[in-house]
Amino acid sequence: MSVSTLRVTLNDGNTMPLFGLGTWLCKKEELKTAVRTALDCGYRLIDTAYNYLNEEAIGEVLEECFKAGKVTREELFISTKLAFIYNRPSDVAFSMSESLKKLNLPCVDLYLVHGPMAYKKPDDPDDVFPIKDGRLDLEDGIDIEGVWREMEKLVDEGKTKSIGVSNFNVAHMERIRKIARIMPVTNQVECHAYRSQTKLEEYLHKFNIPITAFAPIGSPDRGASKMFVVEADTPVLLNDPVIAELVTTYNKTPAQVFDFQLSPEDMAVIAALDKGLDLFTIKS
Repeated sequence: MSVSTLRVTLNDGNTMPLFGLGTWLCKKEELKTAVRTALDCGYRLIDTAYNYLNEEAIGEVLEECFKAGKVTREELFISTKLAFIYNRPSDVAFSMSESLKKLNLPCVDLYLVHGPMAYKKPDDPDDVFPIKDGRLDLEDGIDIEGVWREMEKLVDEGKTKSIGVSNFNVAHMERIRKIARIMPVTNQVECHAYRSQTKLEEYLHKFNIPITAFAPIGSPDRGASKMFVVEADTPVLLNDPVIAELVTTYNKTPAQVFDFQLSPEDMAVIAALDKGLDLFTIKS
């Protein structure tokens, strides 16, 4: 079965591809090549964010592909995220409008609250991780409920088809669930063999909210970002002896996830790798 046909039905009735291209840390020309290649290979979900500072480049590639007839807008699922510097009720609509302008689209398929924290608004709108006195310039708190109500308005206005969250724990999810008119359709979180998110998944399953995994193979290049702590002794998932053994058994590379199936026994072996290890610890 082609990767382009595998989809999941969300709790609002919309469907989302099971596999997508994450675009964090991509340089402009490399990103444009990656998006073109992904679309040629059958990917139909492109995930970006205001914080990635690459929405404009993605918009250029999408326009190019639409004009060339390689893909239609209706075939694609475009996901982007609310900026941390605009993570307050009064700024949600503005952040959305800026993303749509850069992507050159009238609406997106999914708009996510990127995280349960807000940074103070800098003078430069591209300063998405503002630093003050050597630390991230965080707001004292965030009005999660107010932000979510503004997210719901974006659906009403046709700016996005679905809304969700990212990097939210159970407590954050409960705050939204108690006031939501439109439920989040997904929670995009770090999820891989070292961080299986079992308890969070069990909670979300009760409300038909699937996890979307970022860093599913452990994000070996995350150290390229200055925002995250990378300890020298942090294990590399793709180099794990268990993965190496399975590579030999299935004659695949560590990162390959298509065109083969793992046995239940081997799935259990991978599940046992869970260390509760957060690879993305923000410097503060």
